[in-house]
Amino acid sequence: MSDTPLTAMTAETQTGPVIPHIPEQPGVPGAPQSRERNASLWADARRELLRNPVFVMSSLYILVMLSFATLPWLWTRKDPQDCLLDYGSMLPMGSPGHWAGTSQRGCDYWTHAVYGASPSLQIAIYATTGIIAIGLPLGVLAGFYGGWVDAVISRLIDIVFALPFLLGALVILAMLRKYNKWTITMVLIVLGWTTVARVMRGSVLATKSLDYVQAAKALGATNSRLMFRHILPNAIAPVFVIATVALGTFVAAEATLTFLGVGLQHPQVSWGLMISTHDDFIEQAAHLTLIPVTLLVGTVLSFILIGDALRDALDPKLR
Repeated sequence: MSDTPLTAMTAETQTGPVIPHIPEQPGVPGAPQSRERNASLWADARRELLRNPVFVMSSLYILVMLSFATLPWLWTRKDPQDCLLDYGSMLPMGSPGHWAGTSQRGCDYWTHAVYGASPSLQIAIYATTGIIAIGLPLGVLAGFYGGWVDAVISRLIDIVFALPFLLGALVILAMLRKYNKWTITMVLIVLGWTTVARVMRGSVLATKSLDYVQAAKALGATNSRLMFRHILPNAIAPVFVIATVALGTFVAAEATLTFLGVGLQHPQVSWGLMISTHDDFIEQAAHLTLIPVTLLVGTVLSFILIGDALRDALDPKLR
């Protein structure tokens, strides 16, 4: 009798039943080689924005306008102050050496259009930075502490918010009697920070009641840690949307104030000055108005479209 079955039985008795080896599959929970990427709000938003053609086209347009402001020599070799000073001989479009013609003062009009982007975008960027610097901390304090802190800040917001934006800017600038980019920026900041504060206050109120914030508070986290580590990173997303739209709003506000005579003055160059100087020539030389208006409208619209795309990308409920 062969001893092979006995030997196999003895081995099975000593070692137990043989369990087939199943290789671990990637992506299975608990597998050592599984490296799943943790998606975040900002990563999802970035992918969503890059797939949005409106956002991409608007961003490209803004990049072109920024190159106008920072690298004007890429677009023109002429000096914006190099003018003929001959008010009776405006050159039409297509003139040799001046494809966009010349202005009322005999300046190359395309050069003015390129250099006119700089003050408008500078004022918009400075003003937007200012309203964030004021509105964001006030909104965080009002939403986090509540009580009398919220009451004081909210009443201050209501007082400033009640002032008509354009009328208030006209009155303040008329009182200052100094029309330059710094006074315009100051007025836009004084009248424009309330929206950021209101939005930030509401976002903080919604965020501080979430479970993870309450858990951190129960574990003994300080107020500063709660604000800057747990609440602010998750409540700041709406501010980016407001800031992007504000950039376009302030570009339009600068042009409006300049057109009304309380903004930038000659010999400075801006789109608002180009429109206000040549609006009387709309019938015989429409391009003198259409060129700055087109650049202005395109810039404002691009900022607004970028803000709308950011809002949709940062709010999962809108996807």
